[in-house]
Amino acid sequence: MKNNDWKDRLGVMYSTNPDFAYEKGETEEEETLPKEKQLLRILLDKRNRGGKVVTLITGFRGKDEDLMALGKLLKVKCGVGGSAKDGEILVQGDLRQKILDILLKEGYTKSRII
Repeated sequence: MKNNDWKDRLGVMYSTNPDFAYEKGETEEEETLPKEKQLLRILLDKRNRGGKVVTLITGFRGKDEDLMALGKLLKVKCGVGGSAKDGEILVQGDLRQKILDILLKEGYTKSRII
């Protein structure tokens, strides 16, 4: 029996072709690069944060689970809050040098402060 769930077809024009396959827009996650090949950039960000300062780690390439794990490691080691999503990790406060030291110790050798 065919799956005729209308929610899977939102935004798709009607097709009279009985063999037509609807694209659901799911994207495949790319594999996580090894630690030594990750080009992580550490920078200070104050924009759109209500005057608060955050350390922003960008350039992570890989799965969301690995990004979340790295974000959690950095937040726990620094003892602060933050978030990890869309290939970026936010850590509350100006902790650029401490984060760079942690990343180098963990094997992310191409990390640098911008």
